Amino acid sequence: MVTPSSATAAPTTNGLTYADIVDLAQDAPLVAHVRIRNSIALKAERVANVPQGHRRVYIEADVVGLIRGEGGISPSVTYLYDVPLDRRGKLPKLKKDEVIVFARQGGRPGEIQLVAPDAQVSATPESVARVRSILSALVASDAPPRILGLGEAFHVAGTIGGEGETQIFLRTDNGDPVSLSILRRPGQAPRWAVALGEIVDEAARPPEEGSLLWYRLACGLPPALPPQSVRTLSAPDAQAARADYQLVIAALGPCRRSRSGG
Repeated sequence: MVTPSSATAAPTTNGLTYADIVDLAQDAPLVAHVRIRNSIALKAERVANVPQGHRRVYIEADVVGLIRGEGGISPSVTYLYDVPLDRRGKLPKLKKDEVIVFARQGGRPGEIQLVAPDAQVSATPESVARVRSILSALVASDAPPRILGLGEAFHVAGTIGGEGETQIFLRTDNGDPVSLSILRRPGQAPRWAVALGEIVDEAARPPEEGSLLWYRLACGLPPALPPQSVRTLSAPDAQAARADYQLVIAALGPCRRSRSGG
């Protein structure tokens, strides 16, 4: 049965959704758990592009643990961060806070650069475990590739009314084959599946929200099937393919993001 994901309200980490964390993690060659030793507010007139309600600070921190980073990391690091001001418009105290930073190496030893202005989250046991889980999924040998767009769609109508099958090929960043298949049978709820390879497993289930495959689809697919994907189909088959694609989009649900920075 095709239904919206059972995890309709995915848990968040420090107010960030699963998609937010993947957005940060997949573009960060360096992820570390650090403890802030000191923070120095920079003069507003000397910095640019600071979001409203934020203040840029220079942070000195000690590394508690390296979560990702093949090249290693210095025992202490420095970086710039745009801190959200509190309700009174004051800069909160950051000293001794433990945070996770998503970064890249800077130009000097011990210097790092956040991959986005808000690429820092509080380090709790839950958030550290969640980030580790996401990073493991991203580097797994069977990790689903990034979706670049939609390729050709095909539809075969059945011999009786209400019967049919649609297959939609996806374009990926590494060229690996990924496709969607939607099967309709009279008297049955439509079923769909995603294939990460040449063979479609009819027993496969739709991905659950909060998984990397769900993220790749829900956050990477366009809202509608473009005309070029159905250009070789007859009008009735094209209409059926569009309807089947909409069924998949509805079942995936929205790609929930909460970040205002980055």
